[in-house]
Amino acid sequence: MVVIGAGFGGIAAAAALLRAGFTDVVLLERASSLGGVWRDNTYPGCACDVPAPLYSYSFAPNPLWSRRFPPHSEILTYLREVAEKLDIARKIWLGTEVVEARWVEGSVAGGHWLIRTADGAEIEADVLVPAVGQLTKPVVPSLAGADRFEGPAVHTARWRPGLPVEGRRVGVIGTGASAIQLVPAIAGVAAHITVFQRTAPWTLPRPDRRYGAGRRFAYRHLPVLMSLPRAGVWAMTVVTGRALLGRRWSQTFVRTVSTVQRRLQVRDPALRARITPDEPMGCKRVLFTNRWLPTLARPDVSLVTDKIVELTADGVRTADGAHHPCDLLVYATGFAASDLVTPLRIVGRGGVTLDNEWRDGAYAHLGMAVPGFPNLFLMYGPNTNTGNTSVIYFHECQAGYVVQAVRRLAAGAQPLAVRREVAAAYDAEIQRRLSGTVWTACQSWYRNASGRIVTNWPGMASEYRRRTARLDPADYEPV
Repeated sequence: MVVIGAGFGGIAAAAALLRAGFTDVVLLERASSLGGVWRDNTYPGCACDVPAPLYSYSFAPNPLWSRRFPPHSEILTYLREVAEKLDIARKIWLGTEVVEARWVEGSVAGGHWLIRTADGAEIEADVLVPAVGQLTKPVVPSLAGADRFEGPAVHTARWRPGLPVEGRRVGVIGTGASAIQLVPAIAGVAAHITVFQRTAPWTLPRPDRRYGAGRRFAYRHLPVLMSLPRAGVWAMTVVTGRALLGRRWSQTFVRTVSTVQRRLQVRDPALRARITPDEPMGCKRVLFTNRWLPTLARPDVSLVTDKIVELTADGVRTADGAHHPCDLLVYATGFAASDLVTPLRIVGRGGVTLDNEWRDGAYAHLGMAVPGFPNLFLMYGPNTNTGNTSVIYFHECQAGYVVQAVRRLAAGAQPLAVRREVAAAYDAEIQRRLSGTVWTACQSWYRNASGRIVTNWPGMASEYRRRTARLDPADYEPV
């Protein structure tokens, strides 16, 4: 069994398989260390925006978190320690980039995957689990004059150690999850920060707090206590999740909290008007922060809402004709989340590539199984992104499903290929349900070129767990 990727999704799959007694597992990781998105994102202020009790594996609670919303370094350390403790680390082949995986018909087992790496090596596997995630390909907008800008320009996901910020005029393009962490972290260090906003995000207070030595001592000696904050965070995500799905009482409550936060933290009515969202809540990710709004009100921070026209040698020119001088330019512009598994080439039955199968947009039964691609199960695949809870919860659901598939194969079942009509019916249901949510009004953010929403899950996380709890053999056909 081969898992591609050693981030939270890949580690979850490997952990589930090992705990189920399947030791013939290899993880192929193109980077020089494990960690996925938490290895790649090292910008100042980088931290989790989901409370730690839920942003961790249920089978590996961590008594050592320093706070409810831990910084990047603690999350990466946690993931590495889980990999070591569960003996996963020694099964990871670092520096191994997969360029192609091809289904080969006709072996004794009915077929297998032939995996080719960038250095020309070939690996055979009965089961293939791509766990490359949705946050691997940074988006850098195409701006006129980008080649003329003379200062450093960097995406937040490619932050370089030692990048000079102190005393610099910094331009930050974007107001998403990374920007609302970066800007407060460097405000007061940079000479001036200019934030270029396309649309204002919805925000909510971040209920952060430090975890004292007494709490950590209690968690170490009575691990059952850690289930209490996890349950509390889960309850909170139910409220925010129902709000995003249009439940009137939840949405009214959450919108009211957000409105009060803006009024209390931004006294200037003109600035407050510019940071008030004009799209429905949920069009972009709702951001938990206590520092973003006050930072925008600082005298050394400017908010620009006019469209960027071009970059110059020393700054940014906007549609109003103003020139905004910058020494350092930061793209806080997110990821191409709908470009799943690229640039990896996956070839299924009959030589059909996954790119071709997904030519009108990615889809998969339960976000994992694709017709024509036997014994392939995606982690964090199409329509499994959650806007209200921890993606790790979804990872564990998917890992449990993979274990069920492997058990059937180990018992002598033929390769598992999801029936096309099953996958089509599931996809039609998901798209229909998504069309009745807030994301319908936000197609510029969520829809791909074909008009499909390929990332988001339309329901509550508890529904996804129910639907993945049991693999139905009738969903699959013999190969």
